[in-house]
Amino acid sequence: MSTETTYFPSLENIKQAAANIKKVSAITPLSPSLRYSKQFQANIMLKREDLQQVRSYKIRGAYNKISSLTLEQSKNGVVCASAGNHAQGVALSCKLLKIHGTIFMPAPTPKQKVEQVKMFGEDFIEIKLIGDTFDDANAAATKECNEKQKTFIHPFNDPKVIEGQGTIGLEILEQATQPIDYVFLAVGGGGLASGLSSVFKKLSPNTKIIGVEPEGAPSMKTSIKNNKNTELDYIDKFIDGAAVKRVGDLTFSICKENLHNMITVPEGKVCETILELYNKDAIVVEPAGALSISALDFYAEEIRGKNVVCIVSGSNNDITRTPEIKERALLYANLKHYFIVKFPQRAGALREFVVDILGPEDDITFFEYAKKTNRENGSAVVGIQLKASKDLEPLISKMKSRNFYGDYLNNKPDLFQFLV
Repeated sequence: MSTETTYFPSLENIKQAAANIKKVSAITPLSPSLRYSKQFQANIMLKREDLQQVRSYKIRGAYNKISSLTLEQSKNGVVCASAGNHAQGVALSCKLLKIHGTIFMPAPTPKQKVEQVKMFGEDFIEIKLIGDTFDDANAAATKECNEKQKTFIHPFNDPKVIEGQGTIGLEILEQATQPIDYVFLAVGGGGLASGLSSVFKKLSPNTKIIGVEPEGAPSMKTSIKNNKNTELDYIDKFIDGAAVKRVGDLTFSICKENLHNMITVPEGKVCETILELYNKDAIVVEPAGALSISALDFYAEEIRGKNVVCIVSGSNNDITRTPEIKERALLYANLKHYFIVKFPQRAGALREFVVDILGPEDDITFFEYAKKTNRENGSAVVGIQLKASKDLEPLISKMKSRNFYGDYLNNKPDLFQFLV
């Protein structure tokens, strides 16, 4: 049953939130991007929330919420469930406000993330690693709140959190020297989109606010389409900072009224953006932090000649994910392909494949072969990286003409998941 509400954050409350967080949240730069401006023939500006002390905007909402607690609530302490940026925002807020917090994280959370949360919270937080998934940790956090009368700090579905995130909108409008035509922002649970869009609706109503979700987790887009908050059965969790099965009831009500459009971006495109930002601009972003910029390609015609802001929401990227990010980017660019190759059981077959079938700039990146002596052909799974996507069809044609072709795996998700 829907629990929709008529709550909309007031401009006064968001301005009060800005005053509350003034000493703990940095006024992050609104930086022009020369490269993207040239590429899209527009004035592209990046709101650098990745430069916050906790490396994401989440400190804004967390601190605004925790600082609003009554004396009794503060004494009882707070609880949150998070394996990411929200946990770091809550941890730092607890330390600054001298309030005890318990942070529930799934047991498989990478050690680096656990250490970051400990660093920000120090002696004011306790971390509990519970269960295998976020849902397990969230259930344990809810139970602790109910049993010990602690306050749950929700990552997005809370008025004070929404108002805290909305302070980004105030900053952008103060920093901008020209009217803003478009703002692109990542949507996970919807807290940032709800707060910021409420500011622009009052102070810059002609600005189009475009929410951007991962293609594998379109919870807000689906809910708006259905005109009711809809929980997805399955999501791709790769873009973990913006992958939720169900958005907030508060945020859904606000976003369906305020957002000009909700779009989705393929995870592979986001990976391309992450690598581009690192290699060309020396900017480190997490997958959710790259969503807004990744959306520009899909609005290239519309934004030409316009003033555009992309919110770079965070930079807490785990370096151990780099190989997967590269792989997904190559697959999206149609440069990485996996085949079952049938090798004749004779000497020189592999050499023939490399010399006569592969192009001069093609590269074998994966090879797994099991020889079957009782068969004419032995099958191998082969991953090939191409120089250009146009080289794929000639490669397949040569494989077929010389009877090496077995199957193409990129479009077989049940098999492909074991390779990527």
